[in-house]
Amino acid sequence: MPIITLTTDFGLKDPYVGAVKGAIYSELPDVNIVDISHYVTPFHIAEAAYIIKNAYYTFPKGTIHIIGVDAEHTPDNKHVAVYMDGHYFVCADNGIMCLLTAKFNADKIVEINIHDRITSNFTVMDAFVQTACHIARGGTLEVIGKPIEKLKNISGMQPAVANNSINGQVIYIDNYGNAVTNITRELFKATGKGREFTLTARSEKHNKIYDHYSGFIDFAKEDYKRDIDGRAIVIFNSSGYIEIATYKSNPITIGSASSLFGLKDNTPINIKFNET
Repeated sequence: MPIITLTTDFGLKDPYVGAVKGAIYSELPDVNIVDISHYVTPFHIAEAAYIIKNAYYTFPKGTIHIIGVDAEHTPDNKHVAVYMDGHYFVCADNGIMCLLTAKFNADKIVEINIHDRITSNFTVMDAFVQTACHIARGGTLEVIGKPIEKLKNISGMQPAVANNSINGQVIYIDNYGNAVTNITRELFKATGKGREFTLTARSEKHNKIYDHYSGFIDFAKEDYKRDIDGRAIVIFNSSGYIEIATYKSNPITIGSASSLFGLKDNTPINIKFNET
């Protein structure tokens, strides 16, 4: 039974998610539809890319992933179907695949060319659904698109390395208000080579990165002496990205890394390594 996942910025107040699912079931009654997220910040390419990158690989090979973010079909925003790492991705060619193609090369890319058969202006419900259902039936990509060589890349999705420094930025604020950067553990280790460093994010400065949120806690101390709630920490999160967090943060009560330190999307992050 085929699996189609949905990642959009539609939210759940409006009828769009239900309409997309209805269109899929009308084409394929026996398909499995899985929601990854419908709360991507509207038109936020980096956020959508981070979410899909850290979810798609947990699904079985052959899964089809519809990404409905900034998806209006225009001459500058073409629609593509991509086969990569054993999965299919149906989305706009707006840079959303940058984080994925940084690690894997696409095996096949086609520019979807079925729009002349479509009369509505609801891109995800028409072109994307028809493409996904075609793939789910075993159809080839060449039938619904013309092969192209590469996908659009956008600046800022990948950090820059120069002069013993890594310059990145915040690309995602999670539900706890923690700020995820675009700097990976692999890049940090390859650039730093074990050297001491200073990570700067606005007024925050750190020189240690933990592997767990509780990594800084001295559990030998009695609980009331630890004074840990709301403490600023930097970790390698479960997806392998550097994240600036507050321990047991709650944006509504004690605050979060985002609210307390003024960390927003695109906030610059600098890691300066000591020269040897």
